[in-house]
Amino acid sequence: MTTVKRVQYHRYGGPEVLRLEDYELPRPGPGEIQVRVKAAAANPMDWKIRSGEMKVLTGRKFPRGLGHDLAGVVTAVGPGVTRLGVGDDVLGGAGLKAAGAFAEVAVVAENGVVEKPANLSWEEAAALPVVGLTAFQAMAGTSKVRAGQAVFVHGCLGGVGRCAAQLAMAYGASVGGSCRGSAAQEARDLGIGPVVGFDVDAAELAGRFDVVFDTAGTLPIATARALLKPGGRIIDINPTPAKLLRSALPGPFRVLVGKPSPADLAAVARAAAEGTLRLPVARTVPLDQAIAALTELERDRTPKGGKLVVTVG
Repeated sequence: MTTVKRVQYHRYGGPEVLRLEDYELPRPGPGEIQVRVKAAAANPMDWKIRSGEMKVLTGRKFPRGLGHDLAGVVTAVGPGVTRLGVGDDVLGGAGLKAAGAFAEVAVVAENGVVEKPANLSWEEAAALPVVGLTAFQAMAGTSKVRAGQAVFVHGCLGGVGRCAAQLAMAYGASVGGSCRGSAAQEARDLGIGPVVGFDVDAAELAGRFDVVFDTAGTLPIATARALLKPGGRIIDINPTPAKLLRSALPGPFRVLVGKPSPADLAAVARAAAEGTLRLPVARTVPLDQAIAALTELERDRTPKGGKLVVTVG
């Protein structure tokens, strides 16, 4: 086995449980590839998993690696891998249980990664997978947004929200959204309008939208319903037991849990390469500064306005 450095933890808890340690990297198994990481990006999902909020899904086996989004170079492939080969530049994500993107080398499933377009930097590529795939599956899949429709994105300048807004506009829809007041002009510069604060006044926008996409998970269901046109759809990406139950009932509300899809991820990568989808990188730090930067992001929500990306090598 090869020993590499990675950010990991030995029990669920706050950011204080994180360590940059040596890790014995397993060989890639069936359907897996080994990737020398060039860049890895942070997502709120990372600290939700580390805190134990999702331990029903992630289990209790430790140490656990941190992080999912990555870009790098394939250095080995396991049995049954046919789509990718050694030397390929890739972007994608580690699985929910495996994680471990904040590392020198990671082993990930082949179906979670695609080839990286040559005109995307490692940092740009690493920022895309989770937020881009979620937005794509919401706009192109669950809601099937088309030209002439109107979409409201609650949290339109977050990673998923920004991607969803750009994709919806690329499909020919108009997009309104909510964000913090100080960032309203940034949203307008993206082509979003109307732009309102997070405390959405449903009376002002009643019945105007075919799709309401709640990326923050904080839009009251009554407000979301009021924004909809007849036959419209509400999408939420923050699953809770109550929301999952509501999603199973008849009505406009659906919870979306993103799923690995090479075809969808390739579409996201193409959109980024063509300039249709732009996701800013607000800060980059090397691997040995990752824990401090991740702690700051979680506790202070800084940097704002883009992704935190950890560069490796």
